[in-house]
Order: sequence, then structure tokens, then C-alpha cells
Amino acid sequence: MSLVDSHAHLDAECFEEDFGLVLQRAAEEGVSQILTVGCLNAESGETRAIEIVESGDNLFAAFGVHPHDASCYDDAVEDRLLAALGHRQAIALGEIGLDFYYDNSPRDQQISVFRRQVELARDRGLPIIVHSRDAEAETLEVLREGFGDATDRPGVIHCFTGSAGMANACIEMGFFIGFGGILTFKRADELRSIAAEVPVDRLLIETDCPYLAPVPMRGKRNEPAFVKRVAEQLAELRGVSLEKIAEITSRNFSLLFRL
Repeated sequence: MSLVDSHAHLDAECFEEDFGLVLQRAAEEGVSQILTVGCLNAESGETRAIEIVESGDNLFAAFGVHPHDASCYDDAVEDRLLAALGHRQAIALGEIGLDFYYDNSPRDQQISVFRRQVELARDRGLPIIVHSRDAEAETLEVLREGFGDATDRPGVIHCFTGSAGMANACIEMGFFIGFGGILTFKRADELRSIAAEVPVDRLLIETDCPYLAPVPMRGKRNEPAFVKRVAEQLAELRGVSLEKIAEITSRNFSLLFRL
């Protein structure tokens, strides 16, 4: 059995002391590939992520400016972003999108920077990794502008927590839907209902570590090994084996990111 963690933040400081053990535990749980996401800001965000992916052929990177940092986006940041995306193990642009829950950057700037990065992704032929929180209508508007012409496999809506309507709209545009530890939370019945209905050729699993550890690890630091718990929950919801979910999501990962 081979599992993939399609969204991790292995460059987080909390992984520095036991990074090797984190990878070892992931391998022991059958995790064969990990995509680590480097979020650029005015000063940093790409260096550690590049160091990480260069340490193993089963590690891949994505780079983007998170909506929290949209207010720092300028020509210099864009130049750094484009340079990072040129790395041989960079396979996506992200995570990018809108976060109207925290509003760490003004909403108009979030939308503008999201649009700009969608343009960059299309120009470079890269899939995008989308963050959307409390901004369904606005997220869909930007995605339809960028991918309304049925672009093949444009990206993934990561750590999906939206409505069934949003899931269906994104699937119609060709997007994959990524589910993480929230799928196991006690009050996530609506999300589980959505996950049970997403077409199998659009499913992905992730941890978003070190955040959002699944039950029964909730409250602890999340790590790639815990993606197995997400896969187990998805298998239970869909009435199939863990091995089948691993096969489906690993294949989808390879298809989306052109591996």
C-alpha cells in the first residue's frame, strides 16, 4: 500500500528538531510521496522548502503567496516566486486563494493577488493549490475567470471545508478536492457527506501538517504519517478498503501533478 500526503508544511519550525523521524514515521505508515508547500512572504518562504525537497526524490514542492500575505506581494516577491517555481521538484503554484475569516490582508488585495497567481500558473502550465475560507462566491468567481474554458486538471481545492455546491462547481471546472483531518472531526457530518459523493477520479488526501491533526491525534502536532487516518475515514465513508483509497488518491496525485 502506498499513500500520498498531497499538502504538508514540512518547512514549519516545529519539524526542525525531528525531521528525519517525521519522514521515518511517514514511511512506516506507507506514505511514499509528500508535497510540501512553501508560502512566500516579503522576506522568506522558499529556502527551507527547497532544502527539504532536495533531501529526497519522493518529496515535492509547491510555492505561492498565501492570502494571509497578499499585502506583501510586489515585483520582488513575484520574481522570487518564479525562481522557486523553476526548481526541478516544484510541481504546483500554491497555496493561493482567499481567506475572509482572518482577513490578514485586505480583501481587495487578496483577490488581486489570487488573480495574478492564477495567471502565472496558466502561463507556466502549473496546477494550482487553492485555499478558500469564508469566500466561496469570490473564490469561484476568480476560478471561473481563470479556468472557465475547461482547462485540463487545473488544480486542487485543498483542505476542503466548503459547501456541496462549491465542490460540484469546482469539479465541473476540472478541480480535485483535497480532504484532511477535519474529515474526522465530530461535527464534520456535512463534510463527510460531501466526501462520500465526490467522484473517485477527483479525490485527494492531505494532512496540512503541522495543523489540523485528525482524530484521535487532534490537538497534537500533525505530520504526514497521520494521512493514513484520513484515508481510513474516507474508505469507511465510501465502503471500500483502505488499499483502494490509497490506490485511487495516489493515482490522482500523479495525474494532477503530471508525475
